[in-house]
Amino acid sequence: MKNFTEDIKKLYRTERLTLILIIFNFLFATALFVFGVLKLNPDSAIVKIGYGDIGGYRNGSWADMLAFPVLAIVLGVFHSLIALRIFEKRGAGMTKFFLLTTTALIAGAFILLLRLSGDI
Repeated sequence: MKNFTEDIKKLYRTERLTLILIIFNFLFATALFVFGVLKLNPDSAIVKIGYGDIGGYRNGSWADMLAFPVLAIVLGVFHSLIALRIFEKRGAGMTKFFLLTTTALIAGAFILLLRLSGDI
């Protein structure tokens, strides 16, 4: 825990943009978690769970849609902790690249969830 607080303090003193990216990544993943939980539809027997270019939409159980909240937890919490380790070992440039890639993954999950739920 001591390393964690020291890393946060070092980020605040030297690389505020990286710290802002970590916070943004966590908040964006939290929004995906909330949105994913709200879009669960346990009343429906069959929901759209996937899309492929060849087969079109695939049907499945609503429990299969739990993958989106789980993905949000993994990307929000664990990737923020991994970003701190990357900052410690590789520096701010690699950390920013990692966080921007993670943010792109979260945005892609949002778009996919919106398409599967029929909102767009």
